[in-house]
Amino acid sequence: MLAARRGSVYLPAMANPTATLETSHGTITVEILADKMPITAGNFMDLAKSGFYDGLHFHRVIQNFMVQFGCPHSKDPESARAGTGDSPNGRIQDEHPDDAQISNEPGTLSMANTGQPNTGSCQFFINTSHNDYLDFFSPGPSKHPVFARVTEGMDVVTSIQSTATDGRDRPLEPVQMIRVVVSE
Repeated sequence: MLAARRGSVYLPAMANPTATLETSHGTITVEILADKMPITAGNFMDLAKSGFYDGLHFHRVIQNFMVQFGCPHSKDPESARAGTGDSPNGRIQDEHPDDAQISNEPGTLSMANTGQPNTGSCQFFINTSHNDYLDFFSPGPSKHPVFARVTEGMDVVTSIQSTATDGRDRPLEPVQMIRVVVSE
């Protein structure tokens, strides 16, 4: 962590917030990259602090790609609408800062969207492979900014990824997000 100089005194840089994601498969801890992605990270933290994510289910699991979460319709893991919902706060502006070119590597969290600009909302995914073609700084149409990274519990992500799914990539046995707790 870099230090900032204020006058003749060096102050340690503030640490990024963390979040504990308690799932039915175990606990995942993430560093929220608020220093690099303030809009996307702030949106995630606001939703988590409000309890929005508590009790939802992972609605899309694709081996060797990602596990997706955050749709309000996934409160019911059988809902045909899971994967189509937005946040009560609406959609957020795309965030593509030049100084935060963080790739969609395994263990990173990215904002999901509809494939159109400025359609991120509440859904996100955890990359389980290096999906660099999703990077906002790579060529191609589909862009997903990374706003957090797993620091503990990648074994839990792997467990979720290993869940058997149906033809729509939905887990046959529901995987629930019990709660998300942000620590600043």
